Amino acid sequence: MSTPPTPRPRAWLPVALTMFAIGWGANQFVSLLVAYRRDEGLSAVDVAALVGVYALGLVPALLLLGPVSDARGRSPVLRAAALVSVVATGVLLLDQLWALYAGRLLAGVASGAAFAAGSAWVRELSGPAWDPTTVPGTGARRAATALSAGFGLGPLVAGLLAQWAPDPLTTAYLPHLLLALAVLVPLWRAPETVPRAEAAVPLGQALRVRSVTRPRFRRLVVPVAPWVFTAATVSLAVLPGLLVARGGTAAEYAVAVNAVVAGLTLGTGVAVQPLARRLAAQDTRPAARLGCAAVLAGLLVAAGYAASPAPWLLLPTALLLGTGYGCCLVAGLLETQRVASPHEMAGLTGVFYALTYLGFAAPLVLAALTALAPYPVLLLVLAALAAAALAWTTLDRRTA
Repeated sequence: MSTPPTPRPRAWLPVALTMFAIGWGANQFVSLLVAYRRDEGLSAVDVAALVGVYALGLVPALLLLGPVSDARGRSPVLRAAALVSVVATGVLLLDQLWALYAGRLLAGVASGAAFAAGSAWVRELSGPAWDPTTVPGTGARRAATALSAGFGLGPLVAGLLAQWAPDPLTTAYLPHLLLALAVLVPLWRAPETVPRAEAAVPLGQALRVRSVTRPRFRRLVVPVAPWVFTAATVSLAVLPGLLVARGGTAAEYAVAVNAVVAGLTLGTGVAVQPLARRLAAQDTRPAARLGCAAVLAGLLVAAGYAASPAPWLLLPTALLLGTGYGCCLVAGLLETQRVASPHEMAGLTGVFYALTYLGFAAPLVLAALTALAPYPVLLLVLAALAAAALAWTTLDRRTA
């Protein structure tokens, strides 16, 4: 029999800080897209592809390394992810097109390794065995907040540095390097939560995440999850690019505008999470409805912005899409952690995050479809799909 752990109420903090640092590294690039397009001459398709290649590294890592952490422990997976995140930023500093693709791919691998294992680790270290003061749902909130805070501050700081600092496409990456190195020592001291008996589970068995077939996951998580990063990437990667394409005075400060939009979108996503957690305390559907409604409203305003030369519309768009991002993230993560079997916590969390990252394809798909229809029309079509998701979460009243 395993000995119960000695309570350590702050044991979750180094893990959450590592998720924050990896989230920073994952998203710092987003606010630099305008700078690369302006200063390096990248096309809109290149920019969208660089957003998408991140998901190409992330989704397989989520689906494989989440179950690996269930079978072999959280610490080996998250430690490796932290190191890969440092390497990814170092590769991006080379400032060559191939290096941008390689760095983004590595950042995706780091994120995929970190988010499933890290979310499960934070949840376990926030449980009563380690922190008797917590209430149900605290672990999911801590993991989502750490991830969203990194996602928000990374592009905000990187974008502001890229607008005004010397040698912008080098300076913008330095804060992440310092942060990512600083979290390594505390992370190595964080206690493992997967018992050795569970760590003996064969990998083949761990990779079969049976919880994914549960009705509540299929009905309540799958329809909502893709809107998490569809909302975020439309705000971060699509709309600021339209500002550059229009030219004029506002385009001169497009990098700073992109940074502020990223900060507002993802900062709002963090700020709304306590409300989302309260709404989802008994049933995750109210938080999911609010998230889908905010995404719908944000996409409608985004379509208006795309059809008009009014930069101020970026503000309500960022606030609405950020609200949708935060609510859908909390609702999906809480429901996932509720329905997951104990030995499949990271595996099912990985499936959830993989579904959320389908949204990273939105900028590339929209850019490709501009050959058929302009952005205002495409955003209205996307809004119609969000309305369908809202209708589903509103009309589905089944409890099982």
